[in-house]
Amino acid sequence: MNYAKKDDEADGGLFANLDRSTALQEARVFNETPINPRKCRATITKILYLIYQSEVLQTKEATETFFSLTKLFQNQDIPLRQAVYLLIKELSTVAEDVIMVTASLSKDLTSKSEISKANAIRALCKITDASMIQGIERFLKQAIVDKNHAISSAALVSSLHLFGNSKDVVRRWANEVQESVNSKSGITQYHALGLLYQIRQHDRMAVIKLVQGLSRGTMRSPFAYCMLVRYAAKIMDEEEGARSMYESLEGWLRHRNEMVVYEAARAICNMRDVTSKELFPAVSALQLMLVSHKPSLRFAAIRTLNKLALTHPGAVAQCNLDMENLITDTNRSIATYAITTLLKTGNEASVDRLMKQISGFMSEISDDFKIIVVDAIRSLCLKFPAKQSVMINFLSGILRDEGGYDFKRSIVEAIFDIIYHIPESKEYALSHLCEFIEDCEFTKLGVRILHLLGVEGPKSATPSKFIRYIYNRIILENATVKAAAVSSMGHFAVECADLRERIRVLLTRALDDNDDEVRDRAALFLIVTSSEELCEKFLRLGDTFSWPTLENGLVNYLAHPEMQRAPFDISAIPTISREQEEAEKQRFAAAQAAAANSAADGKFATVSSGAPGSGIVDAKKAYAAAMEKIPQLAMLGPIFKSSKKVDLTESETEYVVSCVKHVFAGHLVFQFNCRNTINDVLLENATVSMTVEANDDGLVGKLQLEGTVPAGKLAYDIPGSIYVVYKRNGGVSPVGRPATFGNTLKFVVKDCDPTTGEADEEGYEDEYLLEDLELITADFMLPTVTIDFYNKWEQMGEQHEQIETFELSAVPSVKGTWNRLKNYRSSTLFH
Repeated sequence: MNYAKKDDEADGGLFANLDRSTALQEARVFNETPINPRKCRATITKILYLIYQSEVLQTKEATETFFSLTKLFQNQDIPLRQAVYLLIKELSTVAEDVIMVTASLSKDLTSKSEISKANAIRALCKITDASMIQGIERFLKQAIVDKNHAISSAALVSSLHLFGNSKDVVRRWANEVQESVNSKSGITQYHALGLLYQIRQHDRMAVIKLVQGLSRGTMRSPFAYCMLVRYAAKIMDEEEGARSMYESLEGWLRHRNEMVVYEAARAICNMRDVTSKELFPAVSALQLMLVSHKPSLRFAAIRTLNKLALTHPGAVAQCNLDMENLITDTNRSIATYAITTLLKTGNEASVDRLMKQISGFMSEISDDFKIIVVDAIRSLCLKFPAKQSVMINFLSGILRDEGGYDFKRSIVEAIFDIIYHIPESKEYALSHLCEFIEDCEFTKLGVRILHLLGVEGPKSATPSKFIRYIYNRIILENATVKAAAVSSMGHFAVECADLRERIRVLLTRALDDNDDEVRDRAALFLIVTSSEELCEKFLRLGDTFSWPTLENGLVNYLAHPEMQRAPFDISAIPTISREQEEAEKQRFAAAQAAAANSAADGKFATVSSGAPGSGIVDAKKAYAAAMEKIPQLAMLGPIFKSSKKVDLTESETEYVVSCVKHVFAGHLVFQFNCRNTINDVLLENATVSMTVEANDDGLVGKLQLEGTVPAGKLAYDIPGSIYVVYKRNGGVSPVGRPATFGNTLKFVVKDCDPTTGEADEEGYEDEYLLEDLELITADFMLPTVTIDFYNKWEQMGEQHEQIETFELSAVPSVKGTWNRLKNYRSSTLFH
């Protein structure tokens, strides 16, 4: 015992007082004659340790050390040579003239030592740039097909690193890489498959053939099979509704390696528009893993089933018995996922039993897993509203337990959702929240709860019982919470006439507070509640500004001194209802959750980090900012709606053109984004000629061409924009059939020098036919968010209803049919 302790101390103190200057001074040992391999290895180890501890070497220091290191190639000691290779790779990014060591490394490529040869390949590829790769191409091609798996894998991995800068050269090695895929070594197959996919990834048919060819069981490596499963899943994800690879995925569910089986099951569970029939074999495979003796396998299976239960609870329900046995698992992470999955798949009768089991281990798990449990309970409460009292009791209980801010916030938001969706739970839930703010340590949560009390409390059956809790916050809390409490109490005074005079007495006391904000809010509500007329006016202020638009307007106002001669026009900022604002927040939160789930599954998803809906607003701002700089467009007013980009050419053509449609109050602007992909041609005075075809609405006579803003020059690979402006007489828009526009790109072509970009003085006129562009009703419509959709729909009456019949026999599911309908009308109109 004591010996082990001393040994640990000795190991820990080996580099305890090591600094950069000491280690670099010791590097002089590299110049000694004869070379001492043991001393040199120790010194190299110290330098590597410093580098791995984020110690930064100056360029001069790294260069001197590097050239001293090259002298060690004179010694044939293999362990020393391996250490030299490691340090060369680390110094190659800092030192100068590292290319000087190429000759020594190239010599090692022909070494009889397999270890030296593999390491030399890695080091040489690390210091080789794109201009020198052809010099070692022959060695790498030979190494890729080498019978020794260490050499072959080293060459394949090095080729993967080189592929980013030398794609054309590495693509020439496709035959050798294909031969390595059939190697008997599993690790060589794995690396070869990864490189072969990189070479062929832009050729979709080649990737399909690759996956189909290797899915017949010719590979030995389970890692390679896992990669193959992911490629197959990606192919299906890119094919809308296709199932070309499903049979292969189902076949891999019977693979002898558990890792491959799990990867295939997860891929099937993540398929778009997957049906219960398609899910059955995957869920059965995951069910077998739930009883595995390996904790990692049980965790992976229950985590996948937990996510699947969100969309297909019925398919997961067959595993309920096995999941109940996992509640007592010694691994609390597995137990947490088991209980939350059961909450999603269980029925109303099992709620009480599950809640008792949850209470038993909540204190044993971390806050991250507690948040998962809280989210599952929230979903279950919305699913079974009759059990809301049980759920609220449980949530309020854990709300008073120890925990961090994120955990407490998740509980508060869960209670908020229950209040929002289950009105009968409002008073009971608000009472529990009032008790929580009596001892709340988080200011943000206190402010949010006080705001909710101000909004919902006056509407309850007995609003007076909440006043005491709110007033206590004015006496006992910090300035931020005090201000929120004053506003909350002010709302009670405005909406509850029978409590108004008593609340005014309490607000008068707040006028003596030390904080300005608290005094100002108290004074405001005292003035508002002084007359019934002001109270009614205050209640009618239900709308709020569109914050992204307001921010853009203020920034624009401050950026232009000439605009500051007049006061800022707040009336130009559109307003939205509180319901719309809340719905946008929920939609943004749902998008964030979807992005987090996609990231957890290895998929790429991006969500704007700004305000809700900020991605659309930011694009609109960019278009508006570009048009403000053009005098002919600056006077058209604010943009009502900008459509999505529509491609009018293929991406591989010589001229790439796309179009964005902008709708204004009295005008229609087509923005053609153009890019010239020919490096020895310059396009000047580029315009687009548009012709409107007739349709049933008589749109041709009501759209009047006002002008075109040409693109002055379109140089190689530099995008430019062309604007075509139509006047909408009488605010016309297509109602029936879409209006179709024929488009022709016209320009003057001038030859130019690809290197200097200088163009000839003389040119000639030419034109390029573009695809037709459709103008549809959805281009003139913005989505309207409403909370109570059913009642709003009924109030509109039958005169606004249109019934159409569609035959969508090729769509396999209701969800697929809905997606097809959205694409037909407009994805922005359906939510």
